[in-house]
Parts: sequence; C-alpha cells; structure tokens
Amino acid sequence: MFAVLKTGGKQYKVQAGDVLRVEKLAADAGEKVQFNDVLMLGGDAPVVGAPFVEGAGVQAEVIEQVKGDKVIKFVKRRRKHSSKRTVGHRQKLTLVKITDILASGAEKSGIKAATGSAPAGDAAPAAKPAKKAEAKAEAPAAAADDLTALTGVGPAAAKKLAEAGIESFAALAALSDEQIAAIETVKVKPEWVEQAKELAKG
Repeated sequence: MFAVLKTGGKQYKVQAGDVLRVEKLAADAGEKVQFNDVLMLGGDAPVVGAPFVEGAGVQAEVIEQVKGDKVIKFVKRRRKHSSKRTVGHRQKLTLVKITDILASGAEKSGIKAATGSAPAGDAAPAAKPAKKAEAKAEAPAAAADDLTALTGVGPAAAKKLAEAGIESFAALAALSDEQIAAIETVKVKPEWVEQAKELAKG
C-alpha cells in the first residue's frame, strides 16, 4: 500500500519504511508526527481525495533535522559600473521515516500533526509591537516635528520613524544606542541624532 501526501508545498509518494527529506517540521529527533494531507491511497482499492482523503493519514518518525545542499546564486550586471553578488543558501530540511499509512481514523490516532516551523522572518512581527511600545514609552513626549528637515531623511524614512514612535527632534535626540538598535523599521544614522539634538535646542 502506498500514499501520496502533501507537505511543504510538495507532494511525495510513500510507503512504509521509506525515508524522506521534507521541508523543516516543528519536531525533534525521535518524535512521531502524522501527515494528514493525504491526496491518494494506492493498493488493491485505490482512493483519490477531493482534494484530500478524509480520515487518512501517514505516520512518520523524525530521524534528524538536516540542511540541503548549498545553492549558489550569482548575479552580475554588465554595465559601465558593473556589480556582482554571490549568495549561498542551504535549505533546512527534516529527515523522516514513514512508519505507517492509515486509511481511516487518523484524527483519533493521538499523534500530533506534522507542521512546518515558522521562518525566522515570521517570528519578528510579534516582537515588533513590543519594541515600538517600549520606544514610545521611553521617548519623551513632545509635539510632532517635520523630521524631513534632517539631512538624509525623506518622507519614507520619516514615516518609518513615526511608526517606531519617533515623531519629534527631542524624541530622536533622546534615543540611546540600545533603543536605536531595537528599531527595526528604519536604520537610524548617528548624524540624524546629532542634527536632532541641535534642532531640539531651537
């Protein structure tokens, strides 16, 4: 008996005993997981889902978390002032061994569903509001100023500063190095802080 399952945006044809490398799962080595997105069950009486086979599941044991082969991305612009950039990437993967294929009753098995781990970029938004609130709380209250008066600050940068709770020269001038490092919406330049101190004095 075999099954066609879907995980990480890809489809895999599997049977008991197969070892797969799938997109990274939120599970530790030795843990059992269950893939509930089964598109098809094969064998003596094949079943095709619409899109998934109801009640079917594929159980697997996590062997280890691994990385795929390195992929090199090279960009070169052939111009008078040419530029080139090389970036390497290794995809995070999970090595799993298929232990069992369930034609029905997968929802009652008690094994946790296999879910992908959130990328690093996805965890950041949850932390941003706290940092913004912290910057707002620690920055002294002051009337809003036209931050575009600072050299190098355009409307877009001024908007990002406002999103971080910095709407006046006094608030920008009062920022510490730790607060500046905590601002993720825009990179605050030291010269902006110096100019803000001068403008805040009036």
